[in-house]
Amino acid sequence: MIFEITTLDAPQLDLFSRLTEAQLRNRLEPQKGIFIAESPKVIGTALDNGYEPIAFLMERRHITGDAAPLLERCGDIPIYTGESALLESLTGFRLSRGVLCAMRRKPLPSVETVLKGASRVAVLEGVADSTNVGAIFRSAAALGMDAVLVSPTCCDPLNRRAVRVSMGTVLQVPWTQVGTEGTDWTIEGLPLLRRLGFATAAMALSDQSIPPDDPCLSRQERLAILLGAEGDGLRVSTVAACDFTVRIPMFHGVDSLNVAAASAVAFWELRKRMK
Repeated sequence: MIFEITTLDAPQLDLFSRLTEAQLRNRLEPQKGIFIAESPKVIGTALDNGYEPIAFLMERRHITGDAAPLLERCGDIPIYTGESALLESLTGFRLSRGVLCAMRRKPLPSVETVLKGASRVAVLEGVADSTNVGAIFRSAAALGMDAVLVSPTCCDPLNRRAVRVSMGTVLQVPWTQVGTEGTDWTIEGLPLLRRLGFATAAMALSDQSIPPDDPCLSRQERLAILLGAEGDGLRVSTVAACDFTVRIPMFHGVDSLNVAAASAVAFWELRKRMK
């Protein structure tokens, strides 16, 4: 069903522009939650991984162009279209890739389900910047992490910017939340990781640390790599509760990397070695 947009007042367009990320996520009823996927590549990845499309917003030329293969897969769902200038005024930015798709969220799986069969997992504590979260997921996918766990204080991985920066890898890498909203995630999260057989390695600026190429890390059958927020890093109590503290050696007086860059270094060095 193709709907030509001539006015920006249609309530059907709210989910593309006027609903906040929190409203899209719908914490009270997560089974009704929605996220926005941008670009044919990311939308295709979402469909490949079982996400349900709800509606499209796209420039008219993409209906028979880049989006045509996607539309063939999605059945009779609404397709909202119009001139580029009108769509830009609706979304607040130019649709450089021309296609947005509102998609249904999936219920979050349990930590046990996500970590079944995993040997390397990233754990994000309080990483609130959506760009960093998206970049970390992209590195996790590319560099051999089996799963990602996020604390309740992290940015939602299905935030629009996080999905875009990740190039859709948040839709591929198994992930879930660890810990309960409003509580310290480590109280239940760290004991759970240990019960599942994971050693824990905190990435932190500490003099009592080892480099990521220390053989004792590569020998771990199951390893969880903990990363903290930009600036503050992991909490002192979290670092103290981990089995290892890991620090990337630096030169020229630089003390640390951006958390997304640090994650790529750590994931590469601590990945499960291919046989």
